[in-house]
Parts: sequence; C-alpha cells; structure tokens
Amino acid sequence: MLETFETVAKAVADPSRVRILKLLESGELCVCQITAVLNLAPATVSKHLAGLKTAGLLQQRRDGKWVYYRLAERALNSYAPSFLALVGSALGDDPTTAEDRRVLAMVNAVPVQLLCDQGRSALGPNVQAANATPCCGESP
Repeated sequence: MLETFETVAKAVADPSRVRILKLLESGELCVCQITAVLNLAPATVSKHLAGLKTAGLLQQRRDGKWVYYRLAERALNSYAPSFLALVGSALGDDPTTAEDRRVLAMVNAVPVQLLCDQGRSALGPNVQAANATPCCGESP
C-alpha cells in the first residue's frame, strides 16, 4: 500500500507534471499540444506523461500517429482519485497555470497536424517570450 501511495505522490511532486494535470482538466490533449503549451522537449513531456500514467493518473488512446492523454476515469491506483481531486481544487489563481490556459486556448485553435509538424512556431508571434522560459529550470 505504501508503495502505491508513494508512486502517486512522486508523480504529482513535479511542477511540470502538475501543469500537465491542470491542462488535462479541460479534456483530452495530444502529446503535441501538451508539448507546445509547456514549451518543453517532446522527450521530456513523454517522460512526464509516462510517470503520470504509471501512477494511474492518466489514460491514453492512440489515433493514427497521435497519442491522446486524459485524466484517469477509473481508479487504476486507489490513491489516484484523491490526488486528482487535490490537484483539481488547487492552483486556481496560480499565474503559471493561468498562462498555460491562455496558451492552451491558442493551441486548441491550431489543427493538430499543423501543431505536430511545426511545434510551438505554429502558434505564431502571439505567444509571449515570457512563456518561452520553461518552468523548473528544464531546458526546452
């Protein structure tokens, strides 16, 4: 039991992973969309997504060459629903998650194919340079 709890606790202990969970509150997203919002390397985002999925916090589906993630709808880990509820009720006034929501609105306006092909540059000049700095000292 402690190991199961620890797996989920470690998954939500990373700020980038919390940002991913907050993004997915609005619904399912493709890896390309998450990568564009967070402005992190695709490999870094994939690593975070794998950790969240292993912890039972996310589910995925494949649609052609795209992989979509969503918050877990069924309890694959008995502690996951409690952690998802905690994250869901937190950070409502956080500037980083507010900026993520702003960028997500722009990302959602771009076709997934274009976003996957062009990355963050598909968003155009409307993305402020301030958001170009990754959180937590991670490199883009």
